[in-house]
Amino acid sequence: MSTSTLERPAAGGGTHRDPELSGSPALATLRRHWRAASLLGVLVVWVVAWAIFKDQYTLVIGGSARTPVFDWLGDRSAWVEQAASNGSNPFINLAGAIADLVDSVFGWLQSLFTVAHFPRPLPQIGWLGTIAVAALVAYAAAGWRTLALVVPCFLAFGVLGYWNDAVDLLIVTFFAVVVSCLVGIAIGVLMAHSRRVSAFVTPILDVMQTMPPFVYLLPMSILFGIGPAAAVMMTLIYAAPPVIRITAHGIRSVSGPVIEATDSLGQTGLQRLWNVELPMAKRTIIAGINQTMMAALSMATIAAYIDSPGLGQPVLDGLKRGQLGTSFVAGIAIVIMAVMLDRSMTAAGFRAELAARAGERGGPFRRVGLAVATVGTLVALYLSHNYIWANEFPAQPDLGTPLRNAVDRFGEWLRTDLSHLTDGIQRGFTDYGLNPIQSLFADSPWFVTAAAILAIAAVVGGRRAAVATVLCLGMILGLGLWNHAMETLTACIVATVAVVVLAVVLGVLMGRSNRVDVGLRPILDMGQTLPPFVYLVPILILFGPNRFTAMLAGVVYAAPVAIKLVADGIRAVSPNTIEAAEMAGSSTWQMITKVQLPMARSSVLLATNQGLLYVLSMVVIGGMAGAGALGFDVVTGFRQSSAVGRGLAAGITIVLIGIMLDRITTYGAQRASATSPDSRA
Repeated sequence: MSTSTLERPAAGGGTHRDPELSGSPALATLRRHWRAASLLGVLVVWVVAWAIFKDQYTLVIGGSARTPVFDWLGDRSAWVEQAASNGSNPFINLAGAIADLVDSVFGWLQSLFTVAHFPRPLPQIGWLGTIAVAALVAYAAAGWRTLALVVPCFLAFGVLGYWNDAVDLLIVTFFAVVVSCLVGIAIGVLMAHSRRVSAFVTPILDVMQTMPPFVYLLPMSILFGIGPAAAVMMTLIYAAPPVIRITAHGIRSVSGPVIEATDSLGQTGLQRLWNVELPMAKRTIIAGINQTMMAALSMATIAAYIDSPGLGQPVLDGLKRGQLGTSFVAGIAIVIMAVMLDRSMTAAGFRAELAARAGERGGPFRRVGLAVATVGTLVALYLSHNYIWANEFPAQPDLGTPLRNAVDRFGEWLRTDLSHLTDGIQRGFTDYGLNPIQSLFADSPWFVTAAAILAIAAVVGGRRAAVATVLCLGMILGLGLWNHAMETLTACIVATVAVVVLAVVLGVLMGRSNRVDVGLRPILDMGQTLPPFVYLVPILILFGPNRFTAMLAGVVYAAPVAIKLVADGIRAVSPNTIEAAEMAGSSTWQMITKVQLPMARSSVLLATNQGLLYVLSMVVIGGMAGAGALGFDVVTGFRQSSAVGRGLAAGITIVLIGIMLDRITTYGAQRASATSPDSRA
């Protein structure tokens, strides 16, 4: 072999030997894999320190203990509650005015569709008129195929027995999504055009996306009262970040040469935004609106804790009474609504884009169809306003009751026939998997664990990740819940490993086989939209309330997103690359491990990042399932006024853990991409 493959010209002339290829083979291997070697070294030192100093300086705090930080946070919450009650604070008064406005608008919409409008004993518009209006909007915005989806979905709400609850949830979702989009798209545009705005808003979005909703249940109920207003505002906080981030990304992604070409024509900044940037980013923005709708729907059950109308109430009632069937049927109605809104929004955006490219409003057939649909809608509105049969959804057919009973029988079978098997699985995983890892994190001295986490952050993500880790760990330490934070961190890491394994295995299968993709994708869609409370019940029946149950619920919640990301990454590998590998005689295993997974590396890293954040978002629900630690602290703070400060501290700690893990994985992915072979010049 020619030495030119081993040497490259040095800056001052002559040759410069590649350091990875100089010296002994063992040294060259160590240099190539220095990160893995460094991580192994950190782990060895950590285990040795744990063995020597176990159960010392662990900062364990009792369940009823109070600290100055807890008291201070509790006092701030009490001050807000007192200011809200006596109306002495202008900000509180403004929140009250907003609540009154939202409640009045929501009440008016309910009187139209779901609640009797005095002196009428029934709403103004009944089920027939509501379906007709929805069908007309679907046909006008997205075509007859979407109409054929929307009408059966609305009928399903009725035959499942949840017509009024479904329409109420649609009203809450519509209200929150409209406000989210009006505010979010504007903020996203500002972020795309200003680095200062982006630097200011991004940390706020991080907090909004990582703060468990249970943490701000109490502040929302204090500021806006119990009912629709608080539910809408809480849903707004949770649902707005996706449309803001995705809008900013879409505007930034507009081609630079296109903007330069239009600027040369003398257009103003507002004209450029309206005529160039927004139209070219339209598909991306619609995707952001879609994600915002899904996020708003996912809040249905949690918002029911503050008396939000909608399908969340029957889900929560079924959980309180131990009625799996009631929760499941209402959850299925939420899934149907999510699928309907998702497909309708996607189809509407696609149709609008085609119409804009064609420069036409539609042919004569479409105009006639719209005219006929409008007349039919007016007739349906008249009938539903004046006739009881068209106003109250008929009691038959009833699919909800038999489905509810069947699910209840299935739950009883799980409880009686499989408990001995599932108990063994739970105990084995906890004793031999979770407990040793949790002991390493939580039973080591706090400074040993902190130093180990900081070293791992520096090796994986570099200097920026180390700085973020120092700040987050310092604040976690100051909040006084270090030991519980380490227990929560352990559960999140173990659950994320399980999520990544599932994502790689199933994602590769989906990416390589269209049949597998078609079979699994509807199941993944259901997993993403079904309220976590619904599948938490059968998991509780199988495994009981414990840490394993909470982790399993987190895996079920996070896996669909990660699997889809890996599948899309595998599918995006160039066919030319696949063909070249096949011509070289690669086996299936070699194709996956040497070609497809390395080429889809960024997707796998993104799946890991999102899996971490989704698992972390289940911490509070896991606290209800026996996980303890920070999730239980948050739930206790919401239920007991004396523990409000502790609950707020736990919520802030969860946010800090999320930010720390996000920065480590994000910066680690950037470093990995920068040093990967395909990124080198």
